Amino acid sequence: MSTLSDGPSGAPSTSDDPLSRERSHLAHSRSALRAMREDAENLDIRDVTANWVNAEVLHRQIGERIKALADLSHTPLFFGRLDYLHAPGSDLAEGAEGERFYIGRRHVHDADGDPMVIDWRAPVSQPFYRASKKDPMDVGLRRRFGYTGGDLTAYEDEHLSDPAETATTSKLLQQEIERPRVGPMRDIVATIQPEQDEIVRSGLSGSVCVQGGPGTGKTAVGLHRVAYLLYAHRERLARTGTLVIGPNKSFLHYIEQVLPALGELEVRQATVDDLVAHVEVRGSDDAPAAVIKGDARMAEVLRRAVRSHVTVPAEPVVVVRGSRRWRVPAYELEQIVRELLDRDIRYGAAHQALPQRIAHAVLVQMERSGEAPDDRVQDAVARNAAVKAAVKAIWPQVDPAKLVLRLLSDAEFLAEHAEGLLEEAEQKEILWAKPVRSVKSAKWSAADAVLIDEATDLVQRTHSLGHVVLDEAQDLSPMQYRAVGRRCTTGSATVLGDLAQGTTPWATRSWEEALSHLGKGDAVVEELTAGFRVPTDVITYASRLLPHIAPGLAPVASVRENPGFFEVRASTADAEVLDAVEELLAQEGSVGLIAADARVPVLAEALTAAGRTYLGPGEETTAETRLTLVPASLAKGLEYDYVVLDEPRAVVDGEPDERTGLRRLYVALTRAVSGLIVTHAAPLPAELA
Repeated sequence: MSTLSDGPSGAPSTSDDPLSRERSHLAHSRSALRAMREDAENLDIRDVTANWVNAEVLHRQIGERIKALADLSHTPLFFGRLDYLHAPGSDLAEGAEGERFYIGRRHVHDADGDPMVIDWRAPVSQPFYRASKKDPMDVGLRRRFGYTGGDLTAYEDEHLSDPAETATTSKLLQQEIERPRVGPMRDIVATIQPEQDEIVRSGLSGSVCVQGGPGTGKTAVGLHRVAYLLYAHRERLARTGTLVIGPNKSFLHYIEQVLPALGELEVRQATVDDLVAHVEVRGSDDAPAAVIKGDARMAEVLRRAVRSHVTVPAEPVVVVRGSRRWRVPAYELEQIVRELLDRDIRYGAAHQALPQRIAHAVLVQMERSGEAPDDRVQDAVARNAAVKAAVKAIWPQVDPAKLVLRLLSDAEFLAEHAEGLLEEAEQKEILWAKPVRSVKSAKWSAADAVLIDEATDLVQRTHSLGHVVLDEAQDLSPMQYRAVGRRCTTGSATVLGDLAQGTTPWATRSWEEALSHLGKGDAVVEELTAGFRVPTDVITYASRLLPHIAPGLAPVASVRENPGFFEVRASTADAEVLDAVEELLAQEGSVGLIAADARVPVLAEALTAAGRTYLGPGEETTAETRLTLVPASLAKGLEYDYVVLDEPRAVVDGEPDERTGLRRLYVALTRAVSGLIVTHAAPLPAELA
């Protein structure tokens, strides 16, 4: 492996050295990208659209194309190069001429249509991530590029087919992984590892669950998998849609620029609460009630409650048409109703089907009497007042929110439908203490909204998407998993999480159980154990908690050559915490001050008094403001170059039980990319000893 660096770069040099030639290719590629964008901007669609609707759609598509072709000055257009020994597709025929490909974030071609940069998702790019000395995949040379700002300043070569050259760790790869980060989350297209690439490029038809400890890149893998699937199955996913689900708004704001940087602008992002927002959430549950409401048994309670609205008919239906009266006897109506119940179709679909079934029974009688009714007659009978009245009595419409309201406020109604499912004490736990007058006046909790979503699906099928990515999945309840699963019943899912970071009372106990609730029991479970983000000393310290919070899980093994900065300091005053913050702000990159939620107001006041500006989680750091004050409850999924963790004991004590508190602490300890200072006045938890 060889590396060449040339310091600061300006315009492409005319000299014949390799670095100058690569800079020249970069300049020409940027010029070609600008030309592609200008071509899109200058498209004239006046003669190719039939009407204004088509014109609007085409205008929007062109606008998205223009956005996707944006040249981001500080984002390298290409980051690697592959020199093949033979032409791809030549079956490695002897004497076949090899080809050279530059690998980047998007495809760029010149005026003749010849590729100047190949999309990282293209099949020909795969060896950039997978090729090795053991399996060079017909690659003679793999070249990585180093950038300073937007300027190409270095390159590094691996001669994969040269037996004389030994494999070594890529310095540029290490530098890119450890590069200071300010602003939102970055893509990792230049640093995807073979085990990550296998997950990213797995097929659309199958679902994947990724168990990954802190710093293993599971979130990035999930986002890049979406980008890859959109590349490989664009037409299908354009019809069916894609969705990324995160734990909270701060997390979504942090990751929201990754896909646009890869040219993908149409992926929706949401939280589970966003998906089930049928009512305004203004209340909350204590932990025991939330656990019961989130239990999968509630799905059957709701199913029983919905179906209880069906009444077996005891009276016939008499339809008058002109001078004739047609009578459908009660026993025939009962048969129709029981057939619909046995089919177990959605309640609303059965409600719509019932009048047609009754009308069909009338038409059968008409045909037997010699008449020849058609579909129009059947529709007219279905709309007959007598049929409408019968349907209203037999299969009335159900309002999901009103149904859940009754379950949570009517003890007898709940007891009737929870019999054999919920213990009497559990029923009392979820019943509201005071009666509620209406859906609007109720102080719904987040768990209640999930119940309403379940009831809504029992009445009317939820729209299914082509692919859903679910991040930080370990914190979901079984009923939340069901809510997400409804959004991909006919599609696939990528589930991302870490069992050791489960910090809710209903946290996932096993991926097998979680995937069953999601409706993806056949998903493949992959485990990532190589840590690329968290320094060795930091992850080693945090891993002391694993035997207590997730026995059996393999600890993350950091592949970072730089052990990072790590120190535990006893402090006696908040001023010493601020001193640690100032010490880290003297370094390049972002700094997170993470503390127990109850400590955040105290530290906020101290920072303000000291004249130090800071941000809240989810707010984008800048070169001027690099400090973020983070409540421990919102730290999950975020990362900073340097972290000061205040009072570990307070983080643990801020949770309802010791195990959840230790898991919250594990999350807080593993947010640092380059360095961590732990400050404490109270004794450290014994598990860290």
